This record gives sequence, structure tokens and C-alpha cells, in this order.
Amino acid sequence: MLLTIIYFAIILGVIVFVHEFGHFIFSKMFGVYVYEFSLGMGPKIFSKKDKKGETTYSIRAIPIGGYCSLAGEGSEEDKKLPKERLLQSKPIWQRFLIMFFGAGNNFILAVLVFFMFGLFWGSPGLSTVIPSVIEGSPADLVGIKAGDDIRYINGKRVKTTDDIDLYLSINQGENEITVLRDGEEITFKVTPLTQEERKEQKKDYSYGFNRERNYGFFSAVKYGFTKFYSSFRQIRLTFKELFIGGISVKELSGPVGIYSAVDQSKSGGIQNLFHLLALLSLNVGFVNLIPFPAFDGGRILFLLIEKIKGKPVKAETENLIHTIGFFLLIALIIYVTVNDIIRLT
Repeated sequence: MLLTIIYFAIILGVIVFVHEFGHFIFSKMFGVYVYEFSLGMGPKIFSKKDKKGETTYSIRAIPIGGYCSLAGEGSEEDKKLPKERLLQSKPIWQRFLIMFFGAGNNFILAVLVFFMFGLFWGSPGLSTVIPSVIEGSPADLVGIKAGDDIRYINGKRVKTTDDIDLYLSINQGENEITVLRDGEEITFKVTPLTQEERKEQKKDYSYGFNRERNYGFFSAVKYGFTKFYSSFRQIRLTFKELFIGGISVKELSGPVGIYSAVDQSKSGGIQNLFHLLALLSLNVGFVNLIPFPAFDGGRILFLLIEKIKGKPVKAETENLIHTIGFFLLIALIIYVTVNDIIRLT
């Protein structure tokens, strides 16, 4: 448990640090006054001001979250500063970069970690063409063969192995898998092994598809970008399924779910933790760009409104909307956390 807690804190710490550093570095670059750069939430366990006495760098007790406190976000201290040091005084394009590069840094981190994964442990293939099928597996028993190109799962088009994993995970029962073989589309009905069956039969697969792995620097570079695109698309499809009812809100995971994922990943070695780090960083970046109040995407939406209207939304109105969004977000996190705990008990 102690090792899981350490890994959990390191992974979340890296993701949060990279995210907030994106806001921080662009704020500094454009001359916005930064009150505090904090890693973690809750009581301070360490803090230090920079040489100018301007920014406080702190580490807080709870290793979930963090923040970069900027001048111009409603603090009383703003009145003591020159107007040109406030966030609102900057051109829209500068404010956009400040808001975007929290998520932008998470995306960069994901690409780099995927690259490192491919460089050190090989790059898993993302092609939908099946390299080989395990003899006696559910896929083999219905007639799926090596060289078949999976085109549809339950009528939904797939483009990468991540799409395959997503659609097969949505339905744990029988699935219709349509493959392209010799120019002809053939549909098979496949029922995967359940978790209990895999344990009883000592098999580590559900369907029996093997996947190739490539090695080398250039394969790793290619994997870094293609895996990022594929995972980004998978997250987008997941949110689409969430909104159309294909996936229940109960399937979402919060801090407890992430802790559980870290606990499961650590048994597979450091490479699994690397992979999890990249996926979580990508998820954090994607979610933060959703145009919802309190998210970076919500703040970017207000920039777009300002650009269209030719004048900013009143600060009081924007702050009120972000505050409401923040409390709704907290309510969602509590709901998701309760569901995580129920799933694990």
C-alpha cells in the first residue's frame, strides 16, 4: 500500500506540476504577476518566495491538484499592483496561451512519455489488422484469422486498436466483430472470456488477439505521436458515448479510481506505470479544455465571447459562473468517488 501511495503521489504530482507550469511559464513570459505556484492542496508543508519577493513557491499536504494563482483573478491584492501586471490587461491571444498551455503541457508530456515507452519497451502496433490469433481462444473458435482487418465492432467504425479496446470494453457480453478478408466484409459474433473464466483457465486474454511490437528510435517517435492521436480520439469517443448514453456516468473514475489503476499497474512493472502516466496526462489535458466553468476550457470560452462581443464579460459575472461551475465539479467528484469506493468494496 505504501508503494502504491508513493507512485500515486508521484504520478499525480508530475501531471499537476507540468499542467500548472504551463500556466506559470506563459504568465511570466507575458508579465502577469504570479502570487503563488502550488503543488498539492490544503495546508502548506513548504513555501519559499523568489528573489524578487513576488511569487511564493509551495508544496501542500494533499497530493491531489495544485494551482497557479495569477493577478487579476479577483484577489484584493490586485488593487495594489500596476494594471499592466494583471491578467485582464493582456491581449486576448496572450491570455489564450496562458489558459491553453496547462492542457498543452499535458499533451506534450503524453507524447514524450509514449515516445519513451516505445524507446525502452517497444512500440505496440496500433493497426487494426490482426497479426495472429491464439489457438483455442474465443476469436479463433468463431473463425477469425491472422490477417483479418477489424473494421467495425457492433456497427461502429474502428481505426486503431484503442478504438477496438474501447468498444469491446463497453459491452462485456457478445460482440459483433466485422473484419475485412480478401476484399469481403465478414461479421462474427464473439463472446469473450469473463474475468472468472480467465482466472480458472489461467489465460490472460479475453478474445485472443495478439499484437505486434516494433523497436527502434524512429518507431518510438512514430509511436509517440500516433499513440497520442489514437488515445485522444479514444477519449473523445468515450465522452461522445457518455453523452449519448453508451457509457454511464457511473463508469467515470476519480481519485480513488486513479489510485486503484496505479495499484493494478504497478504489478505489471514500471512500463505500465509509464503508460498510465501518459494516459492520465492526456485525460487531464482533454478534460481541462472542455468549455465548462472552472475549467481552462471555460475560461477560453469567455475569451471567445469577448472576441465576438468586442468587450469582456463583467469580471463579477465570470467569477460567479466559475464559482458555480467549481461547486458542480466538486459535487461530481464526490459522486464519482463514492461510485469508485462501491466498485472496490
